[in-house]
Amino acid sequence: MQFSTDEDFAKQLDAEDPVRGFREKFHLPLGKDSKPLIYFAGNSLGLMPKSAREIVDQELNDWEKLGVDAHLEAKTPWYTYHEPLREPTAQMVGAKPVEVICMNSLTVNLHLMMATFYRPTKSRFKILMEDPAFPSDTYAIKTQIAHHGLDPKDALILARARQGEFTVHTEDIVDLIEKHSDQLAVVMVPGVNFFTGQLFDIPTITKAAQKHGITIGFDLAHAVGNVPLAMHDWNVDFAVWCSYKYLNAGPGAVAGAYLHERHGTNTQLPRFAGWFGNDPNTRFQMEKEFVPVASADAWQVSNPPIFSMAPLRASYSIFDEAGGMEPLRAKSIKLTGYLEFLLNETGSKCYSIITPRDANARGCQLSILAQEHPKELFKELQTAGVKCDFREPNVIRVAPTPLYNTFHEVWRFAEILGAHK
Repeated sequence: MQFSTDEDFAKQLDAEDPVRGFREKFHLPLGKDSKPLIYFAGNSLGLMPKSAREIVDQELNDWEKLGVDAHLEAKTPWYTYHEPLREPTAQMVGAKPVEVICMNSLTVNLHLMMATFYRPTKSRFKILMEDPAFPSDTYAIKTQIAHHGLDPKDALILARARQGEFTVHTEDIVDLIEKHSDQLAVVMVPGVNFFTGQLFDIPTITKAAQKHGITIGFDLAHAVGNVPLAMHDWNVDFAVWCSYKYLNAGPGAVAGAYLHERHGTNTQLPRFAGWFGNDPNTRFQMEKEFVPVASADAWQVSNPPIFSMAPLRASYSIFDEAGGMEPLRAKSIKLTGYLEFLLNETGSKCYSIITPRDANARGCQLSILAQEHPKELFKELQTAGVKCDFREPNVIRVAPTPLYNTFHEVWRFAEILGAHK
């Protein structure tokens, strides 16, 4: 659409926004002037749904009044607390309920998936990742390689941006898969890159890997709740994610995992076992042998973490009320596109955008490379009431989030940044 730099235009966009009312369902952090901050840090920690407190309080009350009996008698029984999360989680990642499980944290879930899917042989032992990958993913993958007695220097292949660029071309990833197809055991890349905000072409990369019998997995930390996903239809083997960013479930909230049903229902697959992955029909018989349930639940080694799951229920209700990802993605494309337009209009040589310009190749995040004095610029934004984040050495990440950010906030941010010459 045709954008304008006029402030009234931003206010008009807000007046016409069909999902504008959902902002009122979140607590907005206040600045020193007691006014809401321009909170563009949902890519690090989403805001708190107002309804989360009531849900968490319910669990505390049930614990207080019922004690151990709350496992079966709580308003939402703790023993099966993960079950009501299946359907909304499946909808969020585009999967079948049998293919998803909310459990643990992201990196723990990545290790659990690699225990199943990274089974290196003498000929196939390499793993392909992107560079830069999120550091925790890199640590996990390197230690998985070392765990099998291999050297990451020999077994890790990195897909890098071309010289002078910041994002990785899909065709370069495909070319690396083709080049190393006989040696690759796993391809592990993100849905959205944490640093650049690039949205990867999940279907194309998946097809390229599976063409050669290579297992393909994705880290959806910056994709889930940000962009529409269809993991089952795209035939992805596995994925992991956290829920404290765009899913607004709170710090350290429960993470999630997806396994395509051909894997999730395969009880013969190797895995790390724990009592809550055991078939619930025999779980309390306390047998010595592990009997995995034929679903993603079989990777749930421990019982549900109630207090880190409860806020996710609050957030899922908001997504459901908003109509799912489709209307939110429509606003997100417009919101981030408007921010990009305003930043380009300033014509400043002090910064540049390294996130892809194609709306279909990014989520809501724009990564801004500061040419000079990046940390000073970041501090100026903070002082002006902007909450975003800084990534070394010189990138400021801003993520206008459709559930609770406004077009006028985008306009104000551009005014603040544009004043820095």
